[in-house]
Amino acid sequence: MEENRVNLLLIAGSAGALDALLKILSQLHALPAAPIVIILHRKAENQALLIDLLGARSPIPVKEADEKEIPLAGHLYVAPADYHLLFEADGSFSLDASEKVNYSRPSIDVSFSSAADVYCQGLACILLSGANNDGTEGMRRAKAKGAICIAQSPATAEVPFMPEQAIKELSLQQVYSPAQISQFINQL
Repeated sequence: MEENRVNLLLIAGSAGALDALLKILSQLHALPAAPIVIILHRKAENQALLIDLLGARSPIPVKEADEKEIPLAGHLYVAPADYHLLFEADGSFSLDASEKVNYSRPSIDVSFSSAADVYCQGLACILLSGANNDGTEGMRRAKAKGAICIAQSPATAEVPFMPEQAIKELSLQQVYSPAQISQFINQL
């Protein structure tokens, strides 16, 4: 496991990612030194339920990301449904309702790319289970800017297509199970 200075941790996924995310959060034992931001493909009507579910499993405070809010270390933020989550030069959130990307809003590619431009090598991107290739292009940009890029092991993913695409297209070496992802976060 690498020990780098991470200023922002993004965890993203689609189909099957919630189960992996709950496993990861339940194994955290310390407040992370960086904010964690979750980007999941989901329907807007499940928003409050998702925040409550993550809050019940997470040892750190969980809330929906708000426009112009600056993410704080030791907190977990969830990208609102039906908005792309972007990052301004000062690190604050920006919510965007423009066209869907990869049939999704929020788009993982959009968030990974935006965060890469702001945080560069201070960024870590983790891509979980999912059924499309959203995340690969954003992770490509993040990797080019020096970010740490991790994919969930396809063998542990409920729907392995999303992490498989990133691993194949980006030659990712950091392929971790949910338990190993928790260990990575705990070491930050």
